[in-house]
Amino acid sequence: MVAEGLVARWGLGRAKDRFAGRLAEGRLARDAAAVTAAPGVVRVAVLCPQTYYNDAGRSVGPARGAFKLPLERVLVIHDEIDLAFGDVRARRGGGLAGNNGLKSIKRELGGADFTRVRGGVGRPPSSDPETVSAYVLGRFREDREQVEEVIARACEQAERVVLGEQPPQ
Repeated sequence: MVAEGLVARWGLGRAKDRFAGRLAEGRLARDAAAVTAAPGVVRVAVLCPQTYYNDAGRSVGPARGAFKLPLERVLVIHDEIDLAFGDVRARRGGGLAGNNGLKSIKRELGGADFTRVRGGVGRPPSSDPETVSAYVLGRFREDREQVEEVIARACEQAERVVLGEQPPQ
């Protein structure tokens, strides 16, 4: 949902099937007045892996290689059960907290020093793996307006990171 929001926000246009995912590319102006391919413009690509979540690295790794990106220029946006619903944070590196999708990405990228924007979804009432899986794969329990607000804040946070306005901690 955040990736779709970024594609719309940045006016990237229609995504193409590449790297076992959906890829939209374009340019993002550092300020509204900068519309040329000048120093104030950043090239961006938004990739939505179409793999299973736990195998997302199979999409992210080849994309990084094709774009020749240093690890610190990769931004992964994901949900986080260890953050309260609505909490949005950015960080570079750190632990993977048992997140199999992040483990796959780390494996394919050769390290965990990529940047992340984490959107808090809260923790389910049980730590049983099946309960947790159903919780993160299920529909939000919060109302639509609350979900849209979190998506908007995650988009804003991702944009700040991409533009270098807020370096991740």
